[in-house]
Amino acid sequence: MKKPLLFLVVIVTIFTSCEQLNTIIDETDTNELTESEIVEGLKTALIVGTDTSTTILSVINGYYGNPLYKIPLPEEAEEVKANINAIINAVPVVSDYLDLDQQFENVVLSINRAAESAAKEASPIFKNAITSLSISDGLTILSGSNPLDSVQAASFDSTAATGYFKSATSASLTQIYGGKIDATLDKDLGLGFSANDAWTVLRTNYNSAVETINNSLVLNTAVTLAGYELNVIETESIGEFCTKKAMDGLFLRVGEEEKKIRNNPLEWAMTAVGNILEKVFGWINENGGNTNK
Repeated sequence: MKKPLLFLVVIVTIFTSCEQLNTIIDETDTNELTESEIVEGLKTALIVGTDTSTTILSVINGYYGNPLYKIPLPEEAEEVKANINAIINAVPVVSDYLDLDQQFENVVLSINRAAESAAKEASPIFKNAITSLSISDGLTILSGSNPLDSVQAASFDSTAATGYFKSATSASLTQIYGGKIDATLDKDLGLGFSANDAWTVLRTNYNSAVETINNSLVLNTAVTLAGYELNVIETESIGEFCTKKAMDGLFLRVGEEEKKIRNNPLEWAMTAVGNILEKVFGWINENGGNTNK
């Protein structure tokens, strides 16, 4: 059996009978294609897909303007904001001290701008992971499994390549992409302040308000009688939080691009093997490979 036919057997026997397999082989010109060429087509498609992801996220509002990727407040600040709103509703007299809505939003906007500025740094990391893919791992990804996952999924995984990227690039992304984000958090990205400035201002003003309220017998009693308490924000640095959330959004976007590749590989794999990728992915999608999983 020729190598391209062996590849097709590996990919589609999971989903088809021998009779159906013969049909797709008969309809596919495999005489001049090797497994290596097929995987090279996949690599090209994935490079286009990851480049598209990093480009989309790196523009203004790439993160901030999309609720799927938008980085929220750090968890501690989110809890503080919710607590403030509840206290103000219960004890309106403290609103003058805790009117910090704009400062909370400044933090959200600035950390998303930092992620947008850093997004392009992920592209070469992904490209290195893609170009170093072995033929065997490439075929495994094509068949809907992550070759680096110790526990293989029982069903077809339409984001197997994204799972592979998480396994293969998280350490590098945390170091390089994270370092870029850390540096960017100190920069004014056209807002008049940096993300770290915004966090420091919020933390300082909030903690100062907490101290004032807690030291006031009238205000502290009113808050306590309402069943609430005010605690200071302890977190000094938001770098680690921003890096994790930026990477979460990045992998989510890459996963969406991978689904597009599997739904319409010819659009993304602009190589000589585009037709065979289209036939294989298209056939799998029609016969059990749900791209929306």
